[in-house]
Amino acid sequence: MCFLDSPVGRCEAVREMVLLDETQAECAREHACPAGRQCPLDGCFYHTSGVSEQTADAIAETPHAPA
Repeated sequence: MCFLDSPVGRCEAVREMVLLDETQAECAREHACPAGRQCPLDGCFYHTSGVSEQTADAIAETPHAPA
């Protein structure tokens, strides 16, 4: 059994559940949101991240399995 102890919200823009314990910019990068998209969860994200910018860049460059 797996427990997820992070806040989540439904994003209607990408039609997925997204983690809210990251910054909005990190979420946008993770879900490939185009620049300028109005985020339906604006104001729900953390203002600072626990992940360093260097680590966030490495994660963003990691190839992901196709959906």
